[in-house]
Amino acid sequence: TFPQLNARFNDEDGVVTRHGAVHLGIATQTPNGLMVPVVRHTEARDLWSTAAEIERLADLARAGRATRAELTGSTITITSLGALGGIVTTPVINYPEVAIVGVNRIVERPIWRSGAVLPRRLMNLSSSFDHRVVDGIDAAQFVQALRAYLETPATLFIE
Repeated sequence: TFPQLNARFNDEDGVVTRHGAVHLGIATQTPNGLMVPVVRHTEARDLWSTAAEIERLADLARAGRATRAELTGSTITITSLGALGGIVTTPVINYPEVAIVGVNRIVERPIWRSGAVLPRRLMNLSSSFDHRVVDGIDAAQFVQALRAYLETPATLFIE
């Protein structure tokens, strides 16, 4: 767990608020511009219910029917430019959050393994952190933990 990333920072008061519940913002392009619907309590959800809720909320946002409650209160956000071909991006933190993770396009690349060049599907993660709140080592460990889940997704099904 990375509680220092699941936080908000109030610039005016200089106050950091860490949250127990993870309310995951999902950056969603809509006809009315970028919106960030919020999947509440992702720490208590399984992968399938999280995916279903992301789909439901994104559909509501794109249709212009998401409520204010469904669009506010995120504690960390995921964004993606992979569908547009982005392979390296610089995501902008969704203030007052202190971290954002950008998922980029998956591309096939040659990788040297066991004396042979093999094709592998790879994806860059792009992330931004507010270093007033998140130390570099914590950010790096978080990214490495994400990498481990993406490289061995079966671990997401182990409780």
